Amino acid sequence: MHGFVGALFGFVILVLILLGVLGAGILKSVRGRDQARGGQMEAEEAKLIQELHQGLARMEERIEALETILLEREKEARK
Repeated sequence: MHGFVGALFGFVILVLILLGVLGAGILKSVRGRDQARGGQMEAEEAKLIQELHQGLARMEERIEALETILLEREKEARK
């Protein structure tokens, strides 16, 4: 069971890194397209960052729920 929990944590870390790299790439791509749009670009970037943050927050909640479920099952298995 410990191996599964470790693998889950490893997967979560990998997903978070992937999302960070993806977000940075999207921001870089959006910035590089058109520097002349100025304020509109900043608003789009802010919206994108907010969406990424909300997605990561939801993922964190799901991970915490999975951790709780796994720990409860592990406790029950030990009894």
